[in-house]
Amino acid sequence: QLVESGGDSVQAGGSLRLSCDASAYTYMPYCLAWFRQSPGKEREGVAYITSYATTRYADSVKGRFTISKDNAKNTLYLQMNFLKPEDTAMYYCAAAGGGACSLNVWQYDDWGQGTQVTVSS
Repeated sequence: QLVESGGDSVQAGGSLRLSCDASAYTYMPYCLAWFRQSPGKEREGVAYITSYATTRYADSVKGRFTISKDNAKNTLYLQMNFLKPEDTAMYYCAAAGGGACSLNVWQYDDWGQGTQVTVSS
């Protein structure tokens, strides 16, 4: 069970940090990722982190977002800076077992309920 929190409404240029409680996910190795979905659009991968701490980002968020994991707390984070209106979406935490991670939706079989991020101009 993955549980996200931290979504909010902010102005463009602002920052937010999303959290995902992943304490119930104990597979090793793993892929933990953030996805987002706007109304009428497909769910898209934002960033992932592997159990070896390798990260990868979608081009649209490179240099602005940072994914990290606190292993002691089993919590996944997404630090989002310089937010833009186009970042507005429901953000989901997702997990998959295995070491070959990707930003493909089909790879992930555990999902949180989502947390809403709204960025106004």
